[in-house]
Amino acid sequence: MDRNAIMERVRAQMPERRWAHTAGVMETAVRLAERYGADPAKAELAAMLHDVAKYWAIEAQRRVLIESGEAGDLLGYDPALWHAPVGAYVAKRDYGVEDAAVLDAIRWHTSGRVGMTKLDKVVCLADYIEPGRDFPGVDRIREEAERSLERALVLGFDSTIAYLIANGRPIYPLTVMARNDLIRQLDKEADNG
Repeated sequence: MDRNAIMERVRAQMPERRWAHTAGVMETAVRLAERYGADPAKAELAAMLHDVAKYWAIEAQRRVLIESGEAGDLLGYDPALWHAPVGAYVAKRDYGVEDAAVLDAIRWHTSGRVGMTKLDKVVCLADYIEPGRDFPGVDRIREEAERSLERALVLGFDSTIAYLIANGRPIYPLTVMARNDLIRQLDKEADNG
């Protein structure tokens, strides 16, 4: 399936407001990819499909998680996390995406993971800072994104974790692990710099 066909199909199955977000993530992901040395075409494709399952019924997402073998411990956490692995599965099954790097960037855009690739980081951060996002601290994350992909992503994870704590919600452990891994990477760079 070519880029335009994928874009039209994705756009048709989501509310216009979510499509505006997706378009913003696509634009931001391409810019970040160019700035930090990831593949812009892969960044755009992953961003285009990152929320493809966002508006699916929770029960449909649960079925796909189980069917795909991606459920793991996710079913015990906020269903808002589910659309990412479901989206990766759907990108492959329904949109013909075979590129493992693109599928991983979709899969990990909500939680992050230890050992995030440059593409994973770009798509995850683009989702945080696209122009339509408006939450406390987003401008600081955007400013940091001009200097460091990793530091900006740590700030994004910090924002998510603080929000979950403030609202008495469980924190998905992989997000904490991803944050810690990024901090270790930054510490290592500082030690070598």
